[in-house]
Amino acid sequence: MDPQQLTRLTARARRLAAPGGRRILGIAGAPGAGKSTLAERLVEDLRGTAVLVPMDGFHLAGAELRRLGRAGRKGAPDTFDTAGYTALLTRLRTPEPGTTVYAPAFDRTLEEPVAGSIPVAPDVPLVITEGNYLLYDDGEGPWARVAPLLDEVWFLELDDRRRLHRLIDRHVRFGKDREHAERWVHGSDEPNARLVAPGRDRADLVVRMP
Repeated sequence: MDPQQLTRLTARARRLAAPGGRRILGIAGAPGAGKSTLAERLVEDLRGTAVLVPMDGFHLAGAELRRLGRAGRKGAPDTFDTAGYTALLTRLRTPEPGTTVYAPAFDRTLEEPVAGSIPVAPDVPLVITEGNYLLYDDGEGPWARVAPLLDEVWFLELDDRRRLHRLIDRHVRFGKDREHAERWVHGSDEPNARLVAPGRDRADLVVRMP
């Protein structure tokens, strides 16, 4: 990422991390747009005043996806515990003094969520959450309840050719052969990218990734 762009984004996030309450920053965008990379850099640069709670920690476990017949669509909106995610965001908005909240993470090596992985201390002023569906409007469905729980949401954009290349490489890096990775990206990730694209118009900030 361009250093000047990162400096501007960090400054904007730092304003949200000002003392005087808990705020939640969402980072949305299509698969492969760079959401987790940016979120991790922000947390690093904010030096203890922010913690990252990824939406991917609420993937349903592989066994449950197989039971539901959804394993081949992992990453689609109905393959997450959306109610659990919104319940956690609600809890994070109003921290209890002396109570650490534990959020789940997603282990890309195992391809499974791991409960109780991320401690969120009550005195951390900013929670950053990132994921595909933070601005996804499913009418009266569960995803529509996410955005109102966030103080600000950024939508990341990346040239589609570069994004697809990065996605395929990521799948290969975590165990898929290249042919399988390409099929997965075009058959699963890209339909999800089309679902989240309209969320751009509801974002507080659109970030064009280099």
